Amino acid sequence: MDKKEKHLGLRIDEETHQKLKEMASYNGRSINGEVLYIIRQAIRKYEAEIK
Repeated sequence: MDKKEKHLGLRIDEETHQKLKEMASYNGRSINGEVLYIIRQAIRKYEAEIK
């Protein structure tokens, strides 16, 4: 089966966007990379809690 990436449109306010941009820059990631990192961290935490 072909693995395809999914697109997720996300609306955020300007202040949140700016803070996310700063976080991404500090961590050496793109904004997209930072969002994926945060989501994956949340999933790991969730999975650890439900086990």
